[in-house]
Amino acid sequence: MTLVEAFRHDVDGTDGYRVHELPTAPPEHRLVGRDDPRADAPAKVTGRAVYGTDIARAGMLHAKVLRSPHAHARIVSIDAAAARELPGVHAVFTRDEADGLQCYGTMVKDQPAIAVDAVRYVGDVVAAVAAVDERTALAALDLVDVRYEILPAVFDVDDALADGAPEIFPEEPFGALPLYGSGASASLRPSRNVPYEFRYETGDPAVWDQCDRIFEDTFYYSRMNHMHLEPFVTVAEATADEIEVWTSTQSPFNLRKELSRVFSLPENRIRVHVPLLGGGFGAKNGPKADPIAIRLSQLCGGRPVRYAMTTEEVFLTVSQHAAKIVVKSGVRNDGTFVARQSSVLLNGGAYAEHSPAVAEKAGYRMPGAYRWKHIDSVCRVVTTNTVPAGAMRGFGGTQATWASERQVDLIAQRLGMSPYELRVKNLKALGEEFVPGESGIDSDLEEGMRVVADAVGYHERTPGAADGPRRRGMGVAVGVKDGGGINKPAMARVKVTSRGDVLVNCALTEMGQGGHSAMCQIVAEVLRCSPDRVVYTKIDTDNTPFDQGTNASSGVAVMGQAVRSAAENLRRQVLDWAADQFEVDPRTAVLEDWTVHEPGGEVHPLFPTIMAVFGNTGFEFSADGFFKARNDSRAPLEAPCVFWEIGWAAAEVEVDIETGQVTVLQLAVSGDAGKVINKIACRGQDEGAAVFGLAQALFEEMRYDGDGELLNAEALLYRVPLAEDIPDRFVSITQEQGHGAGPFGAKGMGEGGMLPVAPAIAQAIADATGAQMHALPMTPARVFSALEQSSRGL
Repeated sequence: MTLVEAFRHDVDGTDGYRVHELPTAPPEHRLVGRDDPRADAPAKVTGRAVYGTDIARAGMLHAKVLRSPHAHARIVSIDAAAARELPGVHAVFTRDEADGLQCYGTMVKDQPAIAVDAVRYVGDVVAAVAAVDERTALAALDLVDVRYEILPAVFDVDDALADGAPEIFPEEPFGALPLYGSGASASLRPSRNVPYEFRYETGDPAVWDQCDRIFEDTFYYSRMNHMHLEPFVTVAEATADEIEVWTSTQSPFNLRKELSRVFSLPENRIRVHVPLLGGGFGAKNGPKADPIAIRLSQLCGGRPVRYAMTTEEVFLTVSQHAAKIVVKSGVRNDGTFVARQSSVLLNGGAYAEHSPAVAEKAGYRMPGAYRWKHIDSVCRVVTTNTVPAGAMRGFGGTQATWASERQVDLIAQRLGMSPYELRVKNLKALGEEFVPGESGIDSDLEEGMRVVADAVGYHERTPGAADGPRRRGMGVAVGVKDGGGINKPAMARVKVTSRGDVLVNCALTEMGQGGHSAMCQIVAEVLRCSPDRVVYTKIDTDNTPFDQGTNASSGVAVMGQAVRSAAENLRRQVLDWAADQFEVDPRTAVLEDWTVHEPGGEVHPLFPTIMAVFGNTGFEFSADGFFKARNDSRAPLEAPCVFWEIGWAAAEVEVDIETGQVTVLQLAVSGDAGKVINKIACRGQDEGAAVFGLAQALFEEMRYDGDGELLNAEALLYRVPLAEDIPDRFVSITQEQGHGAGPFGAKGMGEGGMLPVAPAIAQAIADATGAQMHALPMTPARVFSALEQSSRGL
């Protein structure tokens, strides 16, 4: 195994990065694994990069929306006559203009383009205006008169499930379920305010009788905002017959499918362009600003309409799921895990959004990284009168890992065992199936634990070391999530011109992760050409090959395989053509720098021959690639997962027992890249994910008042980690264990690093003080309360 170790600060606190590499064999690849600059770097640092907010069309109008001030109410009437008469206003969109529009959502189609009969949360859109500028549009919204009849509202999962709770959707929306495999099942609307429920069970329940100890604990996970810098933005040109949008989406083809449903148009009449994204983190999946911009454009006779939300509006559009998680585990006295039962309640907010897919993953991932004889998991989406919750980095794995790892720590405390040793005793082995019918774990989990523990000096620590009112402690944790998406297909095309200039054409969206550069690096490796000769083409659903979406850390592991296949098919095509022209053996010839090399040293430049054969116009070689995991009815989720994304973390904290203030002194995170494509990109993914985990652990929380109004729905009020919050010793370690299924043995890395951070910090707090944390974020108030409970023996 090769390790690449990067320090944000050296141990003595000096600034700067140092990269240390352990000795390794000579490189087997020319480009893969190098620390090359990103292809999009010059455009981004010089301001030439084009994002969704930069798109401008001739004659473009601007949209603004009116949002509900009530958490739950029936719309009695809407009078927009005065708004329509305001000079500069070109269209007003209310429920009166919503005839024929269908609802959207993942599995459950319950979200309308605009509120029709009722509003279901503070922020639900009731009217939209297209005007010559945003100021005029806002002035018009002030003239819209909406009358409401207030209805009872519920804001947390327990209230929504209580007897007598108001039913937020009295009529059942349309929904559909995938075909699940061994052990997995789901149902739609099994009970009031539950649009979707996922279940997974395997093993014999009778093993509960083999348990010496059975523990049950409840954990709470807070709701977070994605905080992507670029807001949701769409520019639309649409008529009743055609739609064209420029939009900030992670999944252009999925968006096209949803828009086809909403507007009852065939997909070949809808065209989606995707510029660079200024962050996404899962939020930019599915329709966001699109339906409103499109409908207003239709009402304006096809004139372009731009709808760019403010940061405050983004807070009112989608969030991560808050959760209540009850975990019951049976173990033997020696610490051997036997059985686990879990119940996860996800606060899905007012509309289903991506909640069913998140619930599927949260329930499926509750076993964690460990071996159990029996697993029984259920995860329910609960509808409440709050901001809709959807996809976010970690996608159910964050909620599951928090509860799973926290209970492991509590079990260790109750058994009088080391949390580290208890984990190592029960970790799944390399190659062992996650559950029956699923693919095997493709990382050495114990090795990763050792790496992060050694990085912080975990085994040499003194638990509870005191310095006045401050106590020090350390913690370790591991998070596991299935990566690459469910049953996910990807297609790619690679073209090369007469002169050997290469174009990569696929729908992997670039949102800061470096995916475009990675795809170009893979192609340059296969074609043995300079990366400078490879260009990533713009994404356009009319011309770009199909992809399910840029999510689930699938860029390298899934799309990368399609891209590599396309490049290899292209190389084969070129060498077969060269065989006819130069009488060479395509099996032994090598394509390098757009020249064919024979084993004996003969060299054949391609450009002169191409021009001679095809004439002055030249020629373009083109080849496609495809990848998809093979369906298997034994796999619980339609097909075995492509790879396992693992995150390991170790933390050292200092806790002020007089105030509950937690300071993270050391944080070491590690992921297994399988095979690094680009070193700096891998490091960026791990460190970025770790800061997400730090935010989740100590800072971020969307807070509501008693009327369902979000109290901190703006950047100045919403606490995220600042530069000063980053630990003085922040270490990221990229492992290359070499077992990945992606190109050259690579795996995805976008999410694993955030999974174990919060539980590692929680374990460190317990190591320092004995106080056990059950809820996030671990604010000073919550930590102080836990310290008080610990002192009373509760």
